[in-house]
Amino acid sequence: MAETEDDELAEAGYRDVPDDEGGRASRRWWDENAGDYLREHGDFLGAADFVWCPEGLREADRHLLGELEPASSRVLEVGAGAAQCSRWLASQGLDVVATDVSAGMLRAAAALDRACGIRVPTAQADARALPFPDASFDVVFTSFGALPFLPDPGRVHAEVARVLRPGGRWVFSTTHPLRWPFPDDPGVGGLTATRSYFDRRPYVETASSGRVLYAEYHRTLGELVADVLTAGLVLDGLLEPEWPAGHTRTWGGWGPVRGAQLPGTLIVSAHRPD
Repeated sequence: MAETEDDELAEAGYRDVPDDEGGRASRRWWDENAGDYLREHGDFLGAADFVWCPEGLREADRHLLGELEPASSRVLEVGAGAAQCSRWLASQGLDVVATDVSAGMLRAAAALDRACGIRVPTAQADARALPFPDASFDVVFTSFGALPFLPDPGRVHAEVARVLRPGGRWVFSTTHPLRWPFPDDPGVGGLTATRSYFDRRPYVETASSGRVLYAEYHRTLGELVADVLTAGLVLDGLLEPEWPAGHTRTWGGWGPVRGAQLPGTLIVSAHRPD
């Protein structure tokens, strides 16, 4: 869809918006920005690599999904973007399905499938309404997908709990809640808190017409954990990756200066009880 003058960014900041407007904004934003996003970050993410976070932690090194069996484990990625993580799992012989709400990102996923010769089954779906039967998967995961862009992330955890088999594992990475009070600056400017950690207003970009172009939501650490537990899941672990020595790449507010002082990513592991 061509951008009109009324669609141009007019205001950005922290303010309340109706949940339905904020929740809808991410689909169109990712549709329109899929190409730019992959041009900026595609070399870091790879076409068939599983990177959990800007710190560069990889599934191949940490095995956060557990020991998966190619002959029997069924895996679901939600908020998959261009499905780089799923493509890596498929290259290991695993049965994996990737979902994303953005048709633009799924088109990019299909192009990467063709480029590297690894096909990943995909479905366009809202993570709050997954199109799969109960108890369909052994593992569900997302790497910075879906959760930060929704006003009601508890619905995602509930859907994950529904589609997981008993004993199944849910692992997700997201922006560390402690980042919220600090400016989105990877340098020294990002080391001084300028907002309250308890300010729940989302970061919102608005067009001159008043339409919400982009929204990103904050949950405190306590709320994030409560969302997981309320879904009936058992919390297994919280991981805060440190910024590795020699890693000089910046990504938005992530970078070596701020990464040396503050956590940027939180990775949560949980499971559905037997």
